[in-house]
Amino acid sequence: MKLLEERILKDGNVLSGDILKVDTFLNHQVDPQLMNSIGKEFKKLFDNENITRILTVESSGIAPAVLTGLQMNVPVVFARKHKSVTMNDNAYTSDVYSYTKKVNNHISIDKRFINADDNVLIIDDFLANGQAVNGLVDIIHQANANVSGVGIVIEKSFQDGRKKLDNEGLHVESLARISSLDNNKVTFVD
Repeated sequence: MKLLEERILKDGNVLSGDILKVDTFLNHQVDPQLMNSIGKEFKKLFDNENITRILTVESSGIAPAVLTGLQMNVPVVFARKHKSVTMNDNAYTSDVYSYTKKVNNHISIDKRFINADDNVLIIDDFLANGQAVNGLVDIIHQANANVSGVGIVIEKSFQDGRKKLDNEGLHVESLARISSLDNNKVTFVD
């Protein structure tokens, strides 16, 4: 997605060689017009999958997931990283390691919000090692639902997450695929 690549080049900031900071438009401050364009693009890419529900992990995946849900007219559910006092034990859970925060999160989704009839589209902000997506796939399988696809806003193709998801036979679409962050410079996959 050319618009997203241009925004990454303009406002992205490479930290420590393999971290791309995009907090000016995606995961701290959100550009709603860009998110709307992202939602429209994911709708085009997954329109033939009969999506009934979108899943993401709090918090950075919520904005692109909600705008995609709006375009597809389906509900959006986000996995919580911390159990709230209002959530009971009737939840699907999985453990997810956060690459950027270097912590293990115990994510959960209330069982009322995903069922065996669902065709689920996973939306996430980044794909690096695939941990968040794998956790959501685990939850979808626990619910006996169908993983219809995975939409990624920014993929770091030089890490092994995409390879793992491809090996699982998942339909993965990434809007911006980065081949390198060497020398503090963003290079995209051709």
